[in-house]
Amino acid sequence: MTMSQNPHPAIDLQSHDVNLKPRNLTEATRPHPVSASQTTTDWIAVIGGGFTGAATAWNLVSTDPSIHVLVFEPRTKLGAGLAYDTQDPIHRINVPASRMSLDPDRPQDFADWLHDRFYAEQDPDAMLPDGSLFPRRAAFGDYVAARLEPYLSAGRIVHVKARVSSLHRTEDHWTIESDGGNHFQASEVVIATSHPTPSPPRLLHSMLEGHPRFVPDATVAGALDVIRPTDAALLVGNGLTSADVIASLLARGHTGPITSISRRGLRSRGHSPVQQDLHGDFVSRPIRSARLLARRVREAIDQAALFGVSWHAVLDAARAQGSEIWSNLSVEERRRLVRHLRPFWDVHRFRIAPQIERALAVATERGQLVTLAASVAAVTYQGAKIRIALKRARAGGTLIRDFDAVVVTTGPAHDAIIASQPYLAALEAEGLVAQDPLRLGLWCDANAHILDRSGHPVEGLYVAGPLARGTFGELMGLPQVSDHAHAVAIEILAARSLKTASRRQSADS
Repeated sequence: MTMSQNPHPAIDLQSHDVNLKPRNLTEATRPHPVSASQTTTDWIAVIGGGFTGAATAWNLVSTDPSIHVLVFEPRTKLGAGLAYDTQDPIHRINVPASRMSLDPDRPQDFADWLHDRFYAEQDPDAMLPDGSLFPRRAAFGDYVAARLEPYLSAGRIVHVKARVSSLHRTEDHWTIESDGGNHFQASEVVIATSHPTPSPPRLLHSMLEGHPRFVPDATVAGALDVIRPTDAALLVGNGLTSADVIASLLARGHTGPITSISRRGLRSRGHSPVQQDLHGDFVSRPIRSARLLARRVREAIDQAALFGVSWHAVLDAARAQGSEIWSNLSVEERRRLVRHLRPFWDVHRFRIAPQIERALAVATERGQLVTLAASVAAVTYQGAKIRIALKRARAGGTLIRDFDAVVVTTGPAHDAIIASQPYLAALEAEGLVAQDPLRLGLWCDANAHILDRSGHPVEGLYVAGPLARGTFGELMGLPQVSDHAHAVAIEILAARSLKTASRRQSADS
């Protein structure tokens, strides 16, 4: 991608061509992939080929050499998904490469893969003074695809480049129909799809639908092309997507004012300038309420400060203990946590890459970027301008501002997951799937089995990744998603082993 020259030299966001060829790699002749038409009920199907689906498939085939996996993913490459399929060179992973890996047993695998390809030499902006590496997000997608490639070539993993239109259970297997009308069979199915795309606020959608510079989903490739360099832009949402959009606009040479809003005015924080050990224990004395959790976290932050340790180490400790913290809370307390604490957790947990943080800081210092705690109260037109009334949350009152462009950068529409997938909607109608009580994803048990309407496990149906976080808690980033994909794979293989042993016992008797 060719980016226009950045008029602000303080913001070093220019693109670099990166060639990810390894130092020493000889291509061996691979067996021809198995045709999808040869699939049998012994196969396992994974619906969704982003990182979660790719990690689940990789864990299955790398753990048991007899396993074959079908992965349903319309994208041309497995492992990238929405997060790592971006070709914008400004978009970077938001944690150091040393903490991202497909293999839970080799946490440095991605960093080693980059080192073997001289990545830092080809993308010098990726390396920070402390030695940590924040490469472009597309590089992680390339890494996952490279790790899957031997299994794809050997036919152990078959990539079905299609969406799933229907899913039906028979006596001993699942029948999967793709949107191309093809049918496949598998003994187990893992739902590893991502969350639905953002849902624009109704007021904006009703008033601005069809406007040439209304961007309802900033994650779509080329979505920002409609915004002119001098446009006054309003971003609705202050999270990671908002940060990426702002950095992308700046790299394109955007000189117009940018206003970014959210109800609380909280913007994603950056990383600690130095490496720190985890600080805080939130499980040895079980926490049973959201209020107590908030108090214990604040106490830990105050205590850490006495030792010169920042809040980052405390939040990282809470994240590492997240699954156990979550399991100690009742459903009602989980609801309170999601309702009252999640916005604060998200902006501290999901940190922006240092390169992006630096760009936003410079734009803020020179007055180009303004962040407000506000919501859209009314929309009208003033000539060619979009006139918007912004209701301020903390300061009170209403601001009237004119904009040339409006971009929606809110998070995924979690509660629309079932409606967004026809096969899930059909399963819900049959009573075979349901949303979890918190409406964060799909209802499942502690073994990642999908639960039906009555709360019973559905034979051979599992969920992996973020859609399971209503049950497991912290499941929105690495390494938690990687660990969960491994755990789901082990659960499936263990269930298969028990089933095989049971059949043998029945046959012997």
